[in-house]
Amino acid sequence: MHALTPEQYARLGRLAEAWTRHHLREAKAAPAFNPRLAADALCFQRHTDPELGEQLVGALVTPVSLWLVMVPAAAEAARPAPGERHWLRLPSGAYPLESVALGEEGWCRRLVLLDDLSDVNSRQAASRLAQQLMERLMAPAAPPGAGA
Repeated sequence: MHALTPEQYARLGRLAEAWTRHHLREAKAAPAFNPRLAADALCFQRHTDPELGEQLVGALVTPVSLWLVMVPAAAEAARPAPGERHWLRLPSGAYPLESVALGEEGWCRRLVLLDDLSDVNSRQAASRLAQQLMERLMAPAAPPGAGA
C-alpha cells in the first residue's frame, strides 16, 4: 500500500475545512450537535475503483455525523453532479455513495454512516471510532453462517 502524498493530505484537510465553512453554522442548530468535535478527515487510504480509477477512501468526522468518503486521488478530477450515485466496492461489501458539494472549492462522494455523534466525548474518541469503522469496512465480509 502506498502512502498518501503531502498534497493529498492537504486536500483532505481542505475538505474538512470546507465542511466547516459551509455546514458548521447549520450543524450548531441540530439536536445532535457535539461541541467537543470538529470536522476531520481521518484514516484515508488509496483504493482503485474499477470505474473511477485511483481514489482516496476514509472517514469524515463532523460535530454531527460520521461519513464514509471517497475523493479522487488526483486533484484535477472532474466534479460530479450533486446527488450523483456511485457504488463503492470494498472488501466488506458495496456501499452507495452520493456526490455532495462543500461549497465551490470542495466536494466528495459520501455515505452517512452515523448521524448522531452526541455521545462521543472527545476528538480522540471520534478518531478511534473512525479507525474502527475503516478497519471493518476494509476487512473481507464474513462468509454466510460464519460466527453463528
